[in-house]
Amino acid sequence: MTTTSPRSSRTARVREAAESWFGHRELLPGQEEAVQALLEGRDVLLVAPTGAGKSLAYQLAGLLLDGCTVVVSPLLALQQDQVASLEEVGLTAARLSSAESDEERSRVLAAARAGDLRFLLLSPEQLANPDVLAEVAAIEPTLVAVDEAHCVSSWGHDFRPDYLRLGELVEQVGAPRVIAMTATAALPTQQDIVDRLALSDALVVLTGFERDNIALNVERFADADEQADRVLAIVDELSGDQGGRRGSGVVYCRTRKGAESVAASLAERGHHAAAYHAGLSQKRRDEVHEAFMSGDLPLVAATSAFGMGVDKPDIRFVVHADVPESPDTYWQEVGRAGRDRATATAVLAYRAEDLSLGRFFTTPVPKRGDVRAVVRAITRAGSDDPRELGEHLDFGPRKAGRLVNLVRLAREADGLADDADVATVVDAVVERAEAQRKLEGSRVEMMRAYAETERCRSAFMLGYFGAEVRDRCGICDNCVSGVAPDETADPAVPYAVGSTVRHAEFGLGTVTDVEEDRVTVLFEDEGYRTLALDLVEERGLLEVT
Repeated sequence: MTTTSPRSSRTARVREAAESWFGHRELLPGQEEAVQALLEGRDVLLVAPTGAGKSLAYQLAGLLLDGCTVVVSPLLALQQDQVASLEEVGLTAARLSSAESDEERSRVLAAARAGDLRFLLLSPEQLANPDVLAEVAAIEPTLVAVDEAHCVSSWGHDFRPDYLRLGELVEQVGAPRVIAMTATAALPTQQDIVDRLALSDALVVLTGFERDNIALNVERFADADEQADRVLAIVDELSGDQGGRRGSGVVYCRTRKGAESVAASLAERGHHAAAYHAGLSQKRRDEVHEAFMSGDLPLVAATSAFGMGVDKPDIRFVVHADVPESPDTYWQEVGRAGRDRATATAVLAYRAEDLSLGRFFTTPVPKRGDVRAVVRAITRAGSDDPRELGEHLDFGPRKAGRLVNLVRLAREADGLADDADVATVVDAVVERAEAQRKLEGSRVEMMRAYAETERCRSAFMLGYFGAEVRDRCGICDNCVSGVAPDETADPAVPYAVGSTVRHAEFGLGTVTDVEEDRVTVLFEDEGYRTLALDLVEERGLLEVT
């Protein structure tokens, strides 16, 4: 007699639901694994590129679990896209945001309480509202999905204060299972997400760090005018017919002025191009986004604001006119190309002087007087909710929110009690902010290392993220030119990727990459440091803890 195991039965349910509801006869790597873990009662961190089906993972799990799924997502447009896609397949979904009227919000919440709503989407700011939080807790959601989860981590390249409290907020809505999702998270960020969201028996699912169909190239310049002219020429070359596949392209610029200039220059050369950045009206941004996604607009010159929600399969090239502020940002933006798995090209126009832009945009260390004012306001108000501190401060809730979260982080890091004296807390906050600035600065330097390396560029990036590097990609400029060395790790090297080490000067750190002659470590207080292995061994610089 043959018996069916519970896991086999769940597998059959997952696959049947994927096909009958969403039309997927096969699931992508990581999807089934993530859904299975959620159905078994575990929490999940799913790290996969945009376009790799992270949304389907929470949608399938939410469909197969009883009750309502709450989705925390940062952008209204993304929330609305998700609502539309769920309704399209016949599932009930709604958004709770500032864009809805009081009457509509009441209707949505009533439907959720009655069990008539399967998916409720809202922002971290909405969930932090005590009234909304109470309503969500009353719904007793069975699953919470946190999108862009790297924003919760102070190690993350896009840390957002509004995300910091998500762990405690989710805890207050009952005991739901949690799936945290992100496209980009290096090793320490992954662990920080698990810790901050208090994921239970967490399964970390990593997929798709590789961009093996994207040819990574770097062109180096000493002169800014030469660099700008060459960027336009590169677009001319890449906009041609590539083996019968005409597609779209994105040129990323560090500044709004740069995006406007590149878009205008491309238009002068006969291209149909437009600029996109946060300084444009919402209407204009929506027009550009929609035209690009529909194929009516083949070229966009944009800042990093053009990112979330850009899931277009036929982007054939991504050109960076300037050096991005971090490998995290670069990998995310490069990964928007070639999602149809056809060959795509990524070109970085590198001028060493551009690195100063990255340093300029790093988060400033707050003034001691402002920190002192916030610490005292928290005491007076008896609360650290930024909205309740307004009457005690001379600046707005946005700035107050960032400082409040720095206070929380500093108290955690230093184990400070609530009654610690003000001066001690201020010192701890400034020290924490300085460490964050060093981390961001070290990411800028890692971009220099990427641009100047002779190593396989794909292997360099995979190593940065702590992913296993097995071989060269074979299609980047270093591989094609023959300068990239073999990716063979020395088995005698005593440092494993992911291991914790201590340096006498830099303190505790996590090994992120090991090469034949060097090791890269992300130190808690110093950021990324690449150390020569012969010096490390000769002087005993690293102690494995």
